[in-house]
Amino acid sequence: MKGSICHELETELPAAEVWDIYGGLRVGQLVPQLVPEFFPKVELVEGDGGVGTVQHVIFTPGTPGGESMSMRDKIIKIDNENYIREGEVIEGGFLDHGFQKYVVRIEIIQKTDTSSIIRSTIEFEAEEASAASSVSTSGLAAVAEAVTKYMKEQRIAEQQAPEPTSDE
Repeated sequence: MKGSICHELETELPAAEVWDIYGGLRVGQLVPQLVPEFFPKVELVEGDGGVGTVQHVIFTPGTPGGESMSMRDKIIKIDNENYIREGEVIEGGFLDHGFQKYVVRIEIIQKTDTSSIIRSTIEFEAEEASAASSVSTSGLAAVAEAVTKYMKEQRIAEQQAPEPTSDE
């Protein structure tokens, strides 16, 4: 059985700024800090954030996919012009529970100069419909919301920081 599910979150942030987080290693570095209730640890196995990069993602027990406790995810596509990133589970996670394929696509869609949409899509192939019913975007939704909140807090902190003075 093939299928897909999608979650969208509209942000008041420009797409290019959101892509700065999602387009490389930064999102994996931030996730354990921002959503430890889903992903308490993300380790870089190999790569520099581009195609071929492999990360080891640790799940919190009880989260969708967390029955396996971890997975390895490989980046299979990075499109810096259209702000698209795809990662495929290559070990563990849903592959241990009847899935032949499990791909996560993140698209950052420019809406206006100051707003964008974070679209998280999961595409999967499962042996049985019962396995497919376990697919959820809740973790991806939590990441999108947490990243958006983090970025807004960073903006506020930068705006409130005192201007550097020079002692000439």
